[in-house]
Parts: sequence; C-alpha cells; structure tokens
Amino acid sequence: MYDIIIVGAGPAGLTAALYAARANKKVLVFEAKSPGGQIINAHLVTNYPGVKSMSGSEFAENLYNQVIDLGVEIKFETVLSIDEDKNVITNKDTYKAKSIILATGADNRKLNIENEDKLVGKGISYCATCDGNFYKNKVVAVVGGGNVALEDVLYLSDIVSKVYLIHRRDSFKGSELTLKEIEKKDNVEILYNSTVTKINGVDKVESIVINNNEQDQTIKIDCLFVAIGQEPKNIVFKNVIDIDEKGFINTKDGVHTNIEGIYVAGDARNKLLKQLTTAVSDGSIAATVAIKEMEK
Repeated sequence: MYDIIIVGAGPAGLTAALYAARANKKVLVFEAKSPGGQIINAHLVTNYPGVKSMSGSEFAENLYNQVIDLGVEIKFETVLSIDEDKNVITNKDTYKAKSIILATGADNRKLNIENEDKLVGKGISYCATCDGNFYKNKVVAVVGGGNVALEDVLYLSDIVSKVYLIHRRDSFKGSELTLKEIEKKDNVEILYNSTVTKINGVDKVESIVINNNEQDQTIKIDCLFVAIGQEPKNIVFKNVIDIDEKGFINTKDGVHTNIEGIYVAGDARNKLLKQLTTAVSDGSIAATVAIKEMEK
C-alpha cells in the first residue's frame, strides 16, 4: 500500500513526488517512457524564475535526481486503468494507494512532416511564450487556427520583424476580437487555405514550403511555431474520471477530480497557461492537498 501513487514523471508529477516525499509519505511514480515530459525537448529554458538559462533536459535530470535522492520509487510501467478504490493497474501488476495524482500531461500535435522532429529546438517550436524571445527581430511563422495560434501571433508580433499566420481553412475557430487585433498589425501576413508540406534546413530551419490552392510557395523563416492543439493522455481513465470532449480532465478548482482521493496536476487538465512554472505549481499544490485530506 502506497500513500500516493503519481501517474506521470513530467515536471508536475515529479514535483508532486518531491513534496509528498518531503512529507514522509510512501510514494510511487509511474512513467511509460522517460522522465521529464515535454520539457526535455526544450533547447533552452529562460523563463523559469531565478534561473537565467538552462536546458530542458538539465532541468528534468536535476528534478529526477532530487526525487530519487529522497527515496521516491519510480517504475517504468504503462498504466492501463485505475478504479474508484485507488487501484492502479499497469502492464505488469496492480498497485494500491490511499491517493492518486494524475499528471499524465499532453503531447503537442505535430504536422508529421519530414524534418519536424529533427529540428525541434532548432527552428521548430510548440510554445511561442517559451521560445519567442530567441527570434527577436527575425521572421517566423505560426501554423494553426484556434485561440492558441492567434494569441501566439499577437504575442510574437511585438517581438519579431514579421509573422506569417498559416491556416488550412478560410476562416478561424479562434476569437474574432483577437483576429481583429492581428489584422491591425503591419508585420503579420495571413495565409488562408494553406498547408505546410515541407520544412527545409539541415542544422536549423531555413524555409518552409506551403501549398495554397494546389500551388507551392517557399517562405524563408527562422522559426515555425506549431499551434495545432494538444493530445492529452487520459483516455484510459475515462470510465472513472470525468473528462471533457477533448480528453482533458475536468476539475472545478484545478486539483480535485470527480472521485474523492484522486487528483490532477499539470497539462492533463485544461488550463489557461501550460508552462514549466505552472506545472511545478500544480504538482506542489496537488501533493499538498492530497496529504492534507489524507491526514484528516
């Protein structure tokens, strides 16, 4: 029997483990792949308070070692399901806990074209607020049609020299008010009915090819920001946990799920800002709440 089982070893999950271990709780963390979550793909992190610059992999490694040094048990197993009695079933065994924290995160949707994975951190980014400052006074493109894409363009337009907004349809799903603000910007060019078909570059992004009405156009850019949504990893919990239509865990207060003793932290839930700072904040809050309610 564990006091707390945490599903996911990204920043939110490992921070929850850190706080739980420091409270002398018996903690088990499950991770299906490698610890660190999406942050390990960040070439540089420059917006974490108190740290001028660090690589995402460096942050993940430091946090992992810090948790291990506290005696937290980490198993690299895939969680297949959980139930209301706090049983966690993996591909190898069944485990019992007093409380569960779901910190499964979410994967950025990709364009799935050649060179995309190769050039992540070298001109391919999935987070404008994380990486925008690296491209000050340069030319960038944003692909997407929802609120995140529009907000990214508005944010980047105050930093870079030019932004191409690329959308596969002739209208946007995002806020009309935000779109009107974008249309006022002299350094933004909107490309409707366009699809990115190729990314050119060896060591960094040099240009992209877009298809517009069956015609190819090459655009020289320094960075392509991909903002086409995220894919949460909560489908295995849907028979127990209340999940919205996009697969994110519903929560009224950012911590509690619909099941007593089961909590959520990080990008597994739908929230306004998905950053390293908010992930560690979520993890610390979820662990603190779980401990407090466990000890009642």
